[in-house]
Amino acid sequence: MSSLRESLARFPRLELAGGPTPLEKLERLSARLGRDIHVKRDDATPFALGGNKVRKLEFLAADALRAGADTLVTAGAIQSNHVRQTAAVAAKLGLRCMALLENPIGTADHNYLSNGNRLLLDLFGTEVEVVANLDTADELLQQTGERLLREGRKPYLVPIGGSNALGALGYVRAGLELAEQIRHSGQRFAAVVLASGSAGTHAGLAVALADALPELPVIGVTVSRTDAAQRPKVEGLIQRTLELLGQDTAKAPKVELWDEYFAPRYGEPNAGTLDALRLLASHEGLLLDPVYTGKAMAGLLDGVARQRFAQQGPLLFLHTGGSPALFAYHPAG
Repeated sequence: MSSLRESLARFPRLELAGGPTPLEKLERLSARLGRDIHVKRDDATPFALGGNKVRKLEFLAADALRAGADTLVTAGAIQSNHVRQTAAVAAKLGLRCMALLENPIGTADHNYLSNGNRLLLDLFGTEVEVVANLDTADELLQQTGERLLREGRKPYLVPIGGSNALGALGYVRAGLELAEQIRHSGQRFAAVVLASGSAGTHAGLAVALADALPELPVIGVTVSRTDAAQRPKVEGLIQRTLELLGQDTAKAPKVELWDEYFAPRYGEPNAGTLDALRLLASHEGLLLDPVYTGKAMAGLLDGVARQRFAQQGPLLFLHTGGSPALFAYHPAG
């Protein structure tokens, strides 16, 4: 059986995310908490205001070009980071982008409907269709693709979050990158903490670190679902990613989820989210977002306060980006 790195190298990939993103210690936050906190800065990918989704799109967009597509079709919330980066990739490659957008929090606030990521979609020239909800997102994407085919276009369907097995390869690659940075740092981390949503980032990272650093726990803080609802998504995508890579599915990594921090629902911050946003901004000049990383950081902070981490030692937070959404939520108010 090929190594994970060798298997990964067989898949075409576009160069969009730049070189390795930094691994940094958060000095003032560490001093405040009495425990060292480091951050993997995937908010610093140099494309369309940064974020994790571009790593998945490196593989998905390469596949779209191979298939001769002229339109990327995807879906998400009005303030979706994934849709923003998909639209930007389409613009860079000379493709069109069709986005199905929902309003998951039912707000009429002008900034949510028009600012932040939504503003950027217009700048990228995105074709937007508003839908009542994305409860049947795969079906809606398929219907949209069929309609575009009838119109003579060549659509390529990109799932929500870019989270299928091919997209998850972006975080298998990122996980191997992170493992090298950890080895170089000489640190022995107690856990990696990240937001767990559409599951592609979580699944890909878990696959890579289980192979490269099997003693390092990966903890996903859910942003929209209970453990019972999120676990099958992550575990299923891990299995499909291992299958795509030709790896042994019997060695799938254990999935650890914390689901106490996503209330009241996806896309709506709570008090802990807002406290985490303000703390990181005021102590580190580091901007989280109100949908994903704010909730994940709230989980990390609470985990430290409650001594919830099984191992001693420094913690590592995966910052997946999303700061453009701050202009849609005004969390400083």
